Amino acid sequence: MPAFRSWFFVVAILLSGGAHAGGGPFGIDHRIHYDNSGIWKRTNQNVLMYGTITAVFGGALAFGDNDQLGDTFWRSVDAMAVTGLSAEAMKYTFQRKRPSQTDDPNDFFAGSHAQSFPSGEVAAISAAVTPFIVTYGRDHPAVYALALLPVYDAVARVKTRGHWQSDVLVGAALGTGIGLWAAHRDSPLIVSWLPGGFKVGFIHRFK
Repeated sequence: MPAFRSWFFVVAILLSGGAHAGGGPFGIDHRIHYDNSGIWKRTNQNVLMYGTITAVFGGALAFGDNDQLGDTFWRSVDAMAVTGLSAEAMKYTFQRKRPSQTDDPNDFFAGSHAQSFPSGEVAAISAAVTPFIVTYGRDHPAVYALALLPVYDAVARVKTRGHWQSDVLVGAALGTGIGLWAAHRDSPLIVSWLPGGFKVGFIHRFK
């Protein structure tokens, strides 16, 4: 999909800050000017992250799995859950220090306190929006604008030195890949494990 392919290049350009010798797995990682103000503030990042969680889980419970919208919400739940587990496993495996902890982007295997790689937030937001883009993007191109949410978070996480450039790019790839998996399953996974009432949803149940 063009939207998924292109936004990686957008993020790379936004975070590069011009020619700069870098390190890390892709040779692009370096600290950029610290900016925790305006739209990049950490509090705004938290609003996006927790707002995404609330919207996805709330939508799944509200609509159930009885229609396309509810089904898409549950696929987004699947994607976020699997992505969260995968990102945490990678963080504990690679144990990379954040830019706020070191100026060396090659500082991996530094202990369990070092959890920069990959960005779990960018991964989660990418996972959340991907099933909606897959389901509705072709008929409603405006839905592709949802890709701006992980783009914003990726840039913000680097600007506030929460992550290196490769952290957010790998996080986005992880979330998008799992989101595509969830979107193309025969049916949502987690809802199939729950009691049947969750398939109905509160909106349909109290009509």
